[in-house]
Amino acid sequence: MIGFNLLRLAIDPRVAERHGPEVHWTWRLLLESAGWAWQTVPLDADCEVAYVVDPGAAPRAKLSLRANLAAWAAPSAVRLRGVGQANGWRFPLFDPGPPAGWELGSAPAGGPQCARDLIFDVFWLATGQAEPPQPKDQRGFADLTGTVWLTADVGRQALASAARLWLETTLIKLGCPPPQPRWPNGKQAAAASGHDVDYPEVVRWLEPARVLQRQGPAGLAAAWAVLRGRRHHWQFENWIALERALGLRSAFYFVPRQGSLWEYATRTPDPFYDVTAPRFRALFAALAAAGCEIGLHASYNAYQDPAALRAEKERLEAAAGQPVAGNRHHYWHLDPADPEATLLAHEQAGLQYDSSLIHNRYLGWRRGLAEPFYPFHQRARRELKVLQLPVAWMDDQFFRFRADNPGEPGAQLRALADQTAAQGGCFVTDMHEYVLDPALFPGWAALYQAAWEHLRARGDFWFATPAEIAAHWTARARALRAASRGLELGQ
Repeated sequence: MIGFNLLRLAIDPRVAERHGPEVHWTWRLLLESAGWAWQTVPLDADCEVAYVVDPGAAPRAKLSLRANLAAWAAPSAVRLRGVGQANGWRFPLFDPGPPAGWELGSAPAGGPQCARDLIFDVFWLATGQAEPPQPKDQRGFADLTGTVWLTADVGRQALASAARLWLETTLIKLGCPPPQPRWPNGKQAAAASGHDVDYPEVVRWLEPARVLQRQGPAGLAAAWAVLRGRRHHWQFENWIALERALGLRSAFYFVPRQGSLWEYATRTPDPFYDVTAPRFRALFAALAAAGCEIGLHASYNAYQDPAALRAEKERLEAAAGQPVAGNRHHYWHLDPADPEATLLAHEQAGLQYDSSLIHNRYLGWRRGLAEPFYPFHQRARRELKVLQLPVAWMDDQFFRFRADNPGEPGAQLRALADQTAAQGGCFVTDMHEYVLDPALFPGWAALYQAAWEHLRARGDFWFATPAEIAAHWTARARALRAASRGLELGQ
């Protein structure tokens, strides 16, 4: 265990016997993110933290967290009714559930106790318990209009990450050894950029109408320029130049399945380009030479067939001449009825990471986590092997879905970035490859550039490609697990 400080954890057998896989996964998520190796011990042993049903059940613990067995017995029956705040910490309010926040009280014996089940809070958020009742549109996207999730601004607060930070801060204040640093080079947080390659080659007879639809009469000159071939969407060299000036290398996610206008009109909106064409093979070489990542943008219906998903990955790897580590689904199109089925398919496809868990219309973190994590499959009752890199912001959220994200966009992005830093998280953005030209998409690139200039000016973000972040997080998690005992590891 050289290099890692060890945290001793006691878990009440009544919790472990009934809900062991779920509880163990949640504890691993929290401790790995914080940076502690762990060892599980009996309730009557000396330990840093205990997770117990009854107060005083672990008299030699520095901190006790109270387990809510009723909530664990039926997580899907628990409903979000708001967000509370106490001592500067925000936390979810559930119905049914205790009104208490993440605050310390006295236990009958031992150290202080948190009467609220913070571990269940994280499980509920990170497994998407709020999602099944949410109304969906025709593409399966959640419509959160009027819901507590939106009115209480839950997505932007990353409440599961806030819970991890509360636990980490509290244990350090109680004298526990500090955890392993989360990010390299002494950085407080990480940041990664990705571009979904949806429309790099314009349909010249069609695109002018789309320009006019977006801009009205103000777009006449730009529409005419597109029609004559003087403006286009092939902006890869310009992206590389812009991001080089920002100290950034990004990922470009390509769709290996070639769609058509007919399919697009009949609700299979895959892009029209061919990744095996000479132009794209040359592009892949140029992107690789610039240090950019080439990732998979799984086609619209790829989620329906794990074999098709793997075939798309292999087709892209053959065209690009290099391995593909990560994926982001076109239209964020996971299985609307069962997202975990799609996350499981990522294992079968041989991916190292995915970056698709986001609410299409709404800024913020869909699962309450601003840091990478390994998702949990509830039916299989196990952790999935493909890392998830949650996305905080997609460009469309401030342009196509402006009404769903009120407030000045630049200020909102700065606040989101600052919160990411405060929580030690990872700020992942999604900017479509075709929106760089300000004549065709006024304001889009300027907002992106301003956001990344703010991140650079802070000086405490590690800039890396998504694949580099995934590799770092994976290696760190493996090392922590190798130094740990318990939580279904090493026993």
